[in-house]
Amino acid sequence: MVGTPFPSGQPDADRRASFAETLVHLGDLAGALEVLSGALDLAPGWAAGWFRLGELHEMAGDRVAAMAALDRAVTADPRDPLGAGLKRDLLSGQAVSETMPPAFVELLFDQYAPRFEASLVDRLGYCGPAWILHELDRTGFGRAARALDLGCGTGLAGEVLRPRCDWLEGCDLSGGMLAEAQAKGLYDQLEKRDIATLDLGPARYDLIVAADVFIYLGALERIIGWCAGSLAPGGRLAFTVELGEAPVTLRESRRFAHSRSYVAGLMQDAGFGAVQLAEGVLRQDRGAGIVALCVVAGHSAFSYDREGDGETEALA
Repeated sequence: MVGTPFPSGQPDADRRASFAETLVHLGDLAGALEVLSGALDLAPGWAAGWFRLGELHEMAGDRVAAMAALDRAVTADPRDPLGAGLKRDLLSGQAVSETMPPAFVELLFDQYAPRFEASLVDRLGYCGPAWILHELDRTGFGRAARALDLGCGTGLAGEVLRPRCDWLEGCDLSGGMLAEAQAKGLYDQLEKRDIATLDLGPARYDLIVAADVFIYLGALERIIGWCAGSLAPGGRLAFTVELGEAPVTLRESRRFAHSRSYVAGLMQDAGFGAVQLAEGVLRQDRGAGIVALCVVAGHSAFSYDREGDGETEALA
């Protein structure tokens, strides 16, 4: 792991870890495990080292040892910027985490920011913002006096929302993503905020959008409640989620999927009187389309056009 952003701080341990990686490339997995274990004897508090040991044990087919190493990674750094707890949950088959560690999300997108749009749009055919605007238009959406882009990232949603908003605010956990969004000059205000821990304030919005954001939260009760309390009378909430069978599922991608019934029930519990659920393909992943829901909700009934792409259901 020498030359990576995650050195141990112990030169001898880093050298051994680097040699372990060489053995991995040579196909000597058993040797790599032995050498990396020795490196961790020298640096027992090295979270990234324990994470890598967990990955190597998983490659060797030893799930129990992999989970134990990932546990050590979380113990070494409870902030869990590498998402070791999520990986451990996936290996165990019993998801414990209801959300992703903020440090993991922040690190992931800080690293991803410079190539985010090229990867997501050009390679994976991501269409979340355009799909949200299409579904909003079908409800008769015209223009918002104040709009909030939750988890704004590099500003992909801002590009389609800006012409339809008098005031556009964005927030994101990743400083790297916010820097990319700032460079576009789309937003009236940008803030670094963790949307999983938002507290209700005095600001009210005519439109709140979260494009491909709730897949990093898992349980959505708190954020949906926050959105309901932050909408102005007649305001609308629009978001996408990956579609799953169980209420909340942690996928191998370390993203969460949500079921149609879970989302519909959650919106009803939050006091939304009208909810439109449209089903379609959000993007590609490993050659397969990721089926998702695009949700548009308001506190009062709104009209919608049943014609369009995908399967649509309105609840009122």
